[in-house]
Amino acid sequence: MIFALSVFCLLLSCKKEDQNKNGSPLNDSLVRLVESDLRPAYHFTPMAHWMNDPNGLVYYKGEYHLFYQYNPNGNTWGPMNWGHAISTDMFNWQDLAIALSPDNLGTIFSGSAVVDAANTSGFKSGEEDPLLAIFTHAGNQQSQSIAYSNDKGRSWTKYEKNPVLLNPGIADFRDPKVFWFADQNKWIMALAKGNVIGFYSSPDLKNWTFESDFGLNYGAHGGVWECPDLFQILVEGTSLKKWVLLVSINPGGPNGGSATQYFIGNFDGKTFTADTNETNWVDYGTDNYAGVTYNNIPSTDGRRIAIGWMSNWNYAGVVPTTTWRSTMTVPRVISLVQNGQNFNLRFNPVDELKKYYSQTDTVVQQTKNSVEIINSSIIKSGSYDLSLSADFSQTDSLQLTFGSSAEKMSILFDKKNGKVSVDRSNSGSVYFNSSFKQLIICPAFTLRTDQKVDIRMLVDKTSVELFWNKGEKVMTALFFPIFQYNFLKVKGSGSMPVINNFCLTGLTKSLYR
Repeated sequence: MIFALSVFCLLLSCKKEDQNKNGSPLNDSLVRLVESDLRPAYHFTPMAHWMNDPNGLVYYKGEYHLFYQYNPNGNTWGPMNWGHAISTDMFNWQDLAIALSPDNLGTIFSGSAVVDAANTSGFKSGEEDPLLAIFTHAGNQQSQSIAYSNDKGRSWTKYEKNPVLLNPGIADFRDPKVFWFADQNKWIMALAKGNVIGFYSSPDLKNWTFESDFGLNYGAHGGVWECPDLFQILVEGTSLKKWVLLVSINPGGPNGGSATQYFIGNFDGKTFTADTNETNWVDYGTDNYAGVTYNNIPSTDGRRIAIGWMSNWNYAGVVPTTTWRSTMTVPRVISLVQNGQNFNLRFNPVDELKKYYSQTDTVVQQTKNSVEIINSSIIKSGSYDLSLSADFSQTDSLQLTFGSSAEKMSILFDKKNGKVSVDRSNSGSVYFNSSFKQLIICPAFTLRTDQKVDIRMLVDKTSVELFWNKGEKVMTALFFPIFQYNFLKVKGSGSMPVINNFCLTGLTKSLYR
């Protein structure tokens, strides 16, 4: 035992020495983390047990509802329920009772929720508009069912004549996303059907008519299609509106496993037509899946807000947390921009996040070649927002590194090769799945005409969400530190000053619990 301990200490000493040669700071005393230290401060996690896809995102009378796939009996995927939480700002969440539980028709898979303001369903029984959940019953076959609430989502009643859309004999027939199509006074459902998305319409949410399928020869097909979302959005700076179709796929993502692609086009109430057959990704990281957007956001607000599941089916069931498993992404505003003949989505954190800013640790306004922060209380907290600008006319690359003398995360913006990469191979716990150590790459790193890049990085205990050029591209990745991280370093290649507008701000705990 003494010999083994001596070997461990020697190896740790060598590891420190090696990292010192690479420029990592060593004036720290390693602080070992426990599982409670890994729970995010400003991202939603379940109180306990397993969570996956966000479901039923809907806004009603000042409350954002977040339903989610939930196993209340364990920390791995199991009999699915709909967990339920509400918030007035999408960060300070209050857990409510489980909304939907398994019954004789099956367990409760993913779906959506709407406000039936015109009472087309006939379920209204009081002063409140009925909220309706449209979800997949997963029994011997997958079919679509509904439930309703007349008390702002506090209690739910399943429709006695469920299911409302029977399975035509398809193995994967699930994840209904429903919205009101005002132009034709009907409800539209986008539904995952194996390797296509089916569109259905209804006057009352009870009786559904098939309209069309999309996707057989479009996009990526490395795995089954899931969790669709169809919505209309204004092109930024114009009066033009386009339709966006989100489709999650597993496996087949750009870095393996789970990911979400999108299509831009038009929808006439029956058929979705894509402008191009290019494959566009919502996120080039490994850990943003099954994302969907909120229904019923007031027109006075006007935002299209999405939340995704921050994990990957490659390893979701074995990540090194046991009391609880899985996290949601930070809520993100979607915008649509036009570049020549092409249209692209951008994603940025909602402004409500700024409510939870604590102190700002470091502000660097003059241009520098590198910025290094050691033993900052904000870095040690593991929850912060970093923003900076980099001038790539003066450098070939920019390296962001944060960690401790024992482990680190590394992000490289590589102008020469047109890539951004996230390296978590030495970030802490990495051996629970063979794919977790692989380099995560975005092969679409382009510069603005002024050769500058604005970078924003959100870190929260076990996750990094990287946005650049106002959400032009996004990378989301999990990591699981063993020791407390206590340094952050940003450095350009060469000796020319390239970094300015550097700002590091802490984020306080926002959850009720």
